[in-house]
Amino acid sequence: MEGLPEILAVLAAGVGAGAVNAAVGSGTLISFPVLLATGLSPVTATVSNALGLVPGSVSAAVGYRRELAGQRGRVLKWSAGAVLGGLTGATLLLVLPAAAFETIVPVLVGLALVLVALQPLIGRRLRDRRARTGRASARADGGPSLLVGLALASVYGGYFSAAQGIVYVSLMGLRLDDGLQRLNAVKNVLVALVNTVAALFFLFAADFDWTAVALLAVGSAAGGRIGAAAGRRLRPAVLRTLIVVIGTVAVVQLSAR
Repeated sequence: MEGLPEILAVLAAGVGAGAVNAAVGSGTLISFPVLLATGLSPVTATVSNALGLVPGSVSAAVGYRRELAGQRGRVLKWSAGAVLGGLTGATLLLVLPAAAFETIVPVLVGLALVLVALQPLIGRRLRDRRARTGRASARADGGPSLLVGLALASVYGGYFSAAQGIVYVSLMGLRLDDGLQRLNAVKNVLVALVNTVAALFFLFAADFDWTAVALLAVGSAAGGRIGAAAGRRLRPAVLRTLIVVIGTVAVVQLSAR
């Protein structure tokens, strides 16, 4: 990485990615193209990006700590799947051809967006159905299906991470009767875990650019707190709209790659 303009661009990308990841998800779609523009190869850029955004993920999770109150049990349960999934995805990045996994990425993100957009309607119908049939309310942890779904989403997160937060929110929104901000808080914890596990794996198994990692780390740490502070003030409808808009941009970018 050469020159002050490139350094400033990567630092700014870290701030932007950290903020967007905290509030919505898909921050990788800001930082990853910038790393490619500096001349890094796709795999090296992906690995450097994963390492550099870890501080931002942790910062975002800390910023949402108030919304995490009362969720310790289910977060601990989902964390095991997140760790295993993140490690699996990081391994796949190094052993599989990129095209094999990237073909389905736009489809997964697009489906997640549809689920986020329709979640209030789907949730309302599920609650009405339970009321009519007299069945118990939804399980507080979403049951085995959510556990498996989040673990599979973590595999994708360990591989590339773009829009993994959107996938998490869509899955939790379908299975849980809970507010969007609380789900967003859990999303930040899971993203932090997946990014950390993948980063530790990459430290010993992959090539990366230390300068890019350092710049992204500084920027994303600041951006994570900014995004958490801003995201917590958004009304659910506004936050949902923001997720759909940014996610749509993510699908377009991923499809065009």
